[in-house]
Amino acid sequence: MRTVLFIRHGATEGNTRKRYIGRTDEPLSLLGIEQARVLTPKLPVCDAVFSSPLLRCRQTADKLFPGYPVNILNDLRECDFGAFEGKNYSELKNDPEYIKWLSTNYESPIPGGENLTVFSARCCEAFTRAALSLPENVTAAFVTHGGCIMAILGRYAWPRREFYEYYIKNCQYLTCDFENKSLVITGDSLC
Repeated sequence: MRTVLFIRHGATEGNTRKRYIGRTDEPLSLLGIEQARVLTPKLPVCDAVFSSPLLRCRQTADKLFPGYPVNILNDLRECDFGAFEGKNYSELKNDPEYIKWLSTNYESPIPGGENLTVFSARCCEAFTRAALSLPENVTAAFVTHGGCIMAILGRYAWPRREFYEYYIKNCQYLTCDFENKSLVITGDSLC
């Protein structure tokens, strides 16, 4: 068995403004830096650290695990929101394509972006390869995006829940035991 921490990156300016910032490579905001500072002493010692290639995740990993080598997993990047990228609900609420996407529980294609099925498969494959490459009885941190965490837990966590029931806020984490391609949530920072 392996212990896995799923950590969502600290806040960015786009997060604060509730924008879709999938492929946008924003840095942490001052709030995000402070969130990482507060979280750092609460985390267990990890044997390995993995991160999305996007700046907000790399910065969070560096702040949470100073001196650790960070393994970059390109396929742990956030969903490509295509035509919705950089916009928020109030800017999109009258867009017919956005309304359609919402009405299909995010499963219809995003114009110029990624659909949920392809995105989830990409994230799950990246996580599985990395987690299975680790020896037994280690603790590994995966610093990534909310969407990636929801996709991975949606596929592997027991008991099963809906995709959005695994939502966590910026710089929060879940601790899971990973065995036989199943995740059991054992702790969190959600309180």
